[in-house]
Amino acid sequence: MSENVVHLHKHTDTPAAVDTAPMVLTVVPDAPPARPVPLWVRSGRAVKSAVTHERTRSAGRAVVRHGLYTFNGGRIVTRRAWDGRTGSRYERMIRAAEAAGNLEAAEEWEERLQRFRAARHHRRMDLLHSPVDAAKGVAVGAGMSVGVLVALGVVLAISTGQAGDVVTPLAATIDFIALLIRIVQIVWGPAITIGPFLALLALWSVGRKQHAAPQWALPANVRSGEGEPITPSIVVKALRDLGVPALARAIKEMGDAGASMLGPITIAGCGVEVDVTLPSGVSTNEVQGKRRKLAENLTRHEHEVFITIPQAARTVRLWIADSGALDEPIGPSPLVTDETMTADYKKGKAPWGQDLRGDAAALSLYQRHLLITGLSNQGKTVALRSLALWLALDRSVEFLIGDLKGVGDWAMFDGLATTLIQGPTDEHVIQVTEMVESAVDEMNRRIQAPPGTTFPALIVLVDEAQMAFMCPAKDEDKRPYGGSKANSRYFMAVRKIHNQGRAVNVLMWQGTQDPTNENLPKLVREGAHTRASLALGTESQARMALGDKAVDGGAAPNLLRPGLDRGTLVVASDGITIPAGQSSITVRTHYIDDDAAKAITDRAKALRDGVTTLHAIDRSEEHDPLADIAAVIGDAPRVRTKDVLARLATRNPSAYGEWSFIDLKRVLDDAGAEPYKSDGVMVVSRDRVARTLANRDNQGSASVE
Repeated sequence: MSENVVHLHKHTDTPAAVDTAPMVLTVVPDAPPARPVPLWVRSGRAVKSAVTHERTRSAGRAVVRHGLYTFNGGRIVTRRAWDGRTGSRYERMIRAAEAAGNLEAAEEWEERLQRFRAARHHRRMDLLHSPVDAAKGVAVGAGMSVGVLVALGVVLAISTGQAGDVVTPLAATIDFIALLIRIVQIVWGPAITIGPFLALLALWSVGRKQHAAPQWALPANVRSGEGEPITPSIVVKALRDLGVPALARAIKEMGDAGASMLGPITIAGCGVEVDVTLPSGVSTNEVQGKRRKLAENLTRHEHEVFITIPQAARTVRLWIADSGALDEPIGPSPLVTDETMTADYKKGKAPWGQDLRGDAAALSLYQRHLLITGLSNQGKTVALRSLALWLALDRSVEFLIGDLKGVGDWAMFDGLATTLIQGPTDEHVIQVTEMVESAVDEMNRRIQAPPGTTFPALIVLVDEAQMAFMCPAKDEDKRPYGGSKANSRYFMAVRKIHNQGRAVNVLMWQGTQDPTNENLPKLVREGAHTRASLALGTESQARMALGDKAVDGGAAPNLLRPGLDRGTLVVASDGITIPAGQSSITVRTHYIDDDAAKAITDRAKALRDGVTTLHAIDRSEEHDPLADIAAVIGDAPRVRTKDVLARLATRNPSAYGEWSFIDLKRVLDDAGAEPYKSDGVMVVSRDRVARTLANRDNQGSASVE
């Protein structure tokens, strides 16, 4: 019976320094003694620990590695010997040339094979006569040698006067031969014993040099291969181990000639590029679908290998980055570093970033509708804003901007854009819709102008456009603002600009998240000339963002890494230089923060006479044309009449959307603020309008008195 343990303790809630609690006696029974672990359990644990220990695993890998070095080294030596004795090498070359469709090379290798077979036949025929010829040669040689030795002995005997010296050279030769035989007898036994080990050592050396063992058995420094240079043998091996049976069989038949599939490996920016002509029976999409495995076979990460389809048939173009190169940031934008830069909407290109080769990527915006999509927080707004910042440096370009995020990403365009609406509510969507509709009215006015009339660019930019398409609000006629039906106001306004706006330089730019049929209708996304996408979740979204042609040609924004590849775009557009045969290009865009963006817009504002930015569309029934004209003129001393008309249409589409120059001139003539010519164009004077308004207000006050 086990004894109990007596514990003395105190019940107290007072600090330790005040020792006034009464002593309490508690009896706690002993815990039962621990049961001993059975021997078989301890033995099993010891065996498991020994088997799974790193030293044991390293020793096991070493045994497998060196054993396979020797075995596979024998296979390699046997293969080489067989190739040297037969025409199999030439036959593999012929098959490789035929697989690549190079008939001239196949004929050349066939001629070499015929010459090899003829030379081999000649050698074999010589072997039939060689024993007789060899015997005759030995007999003649032996007779001549004996004769020479005897003659030498005669000369020696005459010289010494001893008749026995005649056989001295012959006897010395016989003794030397006997010595050689004795040496061979002594060495033969150890050579027979050591020879197999030397042969195995030679085979092991061949296998070791070729790394002829599984990857898991190779040493860590050989197994990782992180960042190793890309060579033809590495590319061929990566393709062979891709898991495409037809490709693996074709390369196996080609042997070392698998490199004939490859074009030149050229340096391309921060990586290399190579074209691979696939053998018959292997399609390009089979290789495209194995991008991750191909990258791992090349000791790269998935995002460091890009597969595109050039114009040549059965060919894939591999771009393989230097290890870790794509994780390095690119330099600042020229818009930030060059404070003297200006823009040219018609002839210039916006400096957007760099392609994967490290070359500057510039985008032409002339008469091209634009769509940028991507997951949230991937740099969509910054990429879209950088294009607008460049174009703002062309003083002739006018902006109507709707920011349906409303967190100030476009606040620096206040005083630069004619209209700037910021906010995420349905009311803001309504305002943006009416802004786009006012652009449609301006487009219609331009279309009705006399032939040959040129117009400055009007950029209608809506960021977070999915908010507009998904808006449930309806107007007083029950027409929805959102949606993709024929009565949807925003949808139809965008479609009208897509259909006819390009001809009169009214362009639609949209940025949207996570493209689907609900938040980005098919007709709208296909109306954009330039389509770009940041990281997306699925291939179906990539097809919605860029189109089937671009995705089938290798574009894969769904393979970009969310968060890590922020600011990296896949672009499909004729406005950017795309390598021949490709349907898209990957661009790493420059990052322009808010402070730098504000500095750029300040430079853009300095190029203009002054722009009064509207923050809401005036939908009131009552309006004062002269006051509205003064408001849209703002602080500029004079504004061209066509700009006044455009601003009035934006300010109040229902009142001024149908106005022409005649309507504007009538109002100004009646008020005594007639437009006039300045530098060959009709303008409206701010001072004349202000003076007329002041006189009118004073007259009104006097009449009231």
